Amino acid sequence: QVQLVESGGGLVQAGGSLRLSCAASGSAFNTYAMGWYRQSPGKQRELVAIIGSGGSTKYTAPVKGRFTISRDNVKNTVYLQMNNLKVEDTGVYYCTKAVWPSGTPFPSWGQGTQVTVSS
Repeated sequence: QVQLVESGGGLVQAGGSLRLSCAASGSAFNTYAMGWYRQSPGKQRELVAIIGSGGSTKYTAPVKGRFTISRDNVKNTVYLQMNNLKVEDTGVYYCTKAVWPSGTPFPSWGQGTQVTVSS
């Protein structure tokens, strides 16, 4: 079972940037897709971005053009660069192994990292 540790969240003003990291344990990291998800206050957890094993990416409409997902298969780490942050990006961000291209997550979650965007 993959263990995941997210980091990089924090408090930022609207228009600012953050870079989230997700370190994954275990082998074969380079063989599966990884997704970033967020849970905003009062809402269900939702997919934000997914990256396939070959590096292909997909984004949900609200973040397209502002967020970039990437991966380092040597470090077993996936990143989420978030630019031009908006108040509605506030939430707890999680990463996990996912099904490409649907983004259906595997049921194994880390503790998440809180992102708070102030106006």
